[in-house]
Amino acid sequence: MIVRTLAAATVAVFLAAPALAATCPAIIGQIDAALASTPGLSDDVKAEVVALRDKGEQEHNEGKHDQSVETLQQAMQLLGQ
Repeated sequence: MIVRTLAAATVAVFLAAPALAATCPAIIGQIDAALASTPGLSDDVKAEVVALRDKGEQEHNEGKHDQSVETLQQAMQLLGQ
């Protein structure tokens, strides 16, 4: 029973990783679109959003997809999304 549970958990992890990997570029695209369509954004907030976006993209490229999604979601929150 324990072996089946561990096997199922392992399969779930391997199936979830590609889903997260595909999520990162989608969120990056949403951030880029929001930056382009939000003219009243202060320079400070815009700089912070861009820094978080770039950090999230770097984390994605390094294979740190959980961290990337969290970082990119912080940027989205600053944009009010």
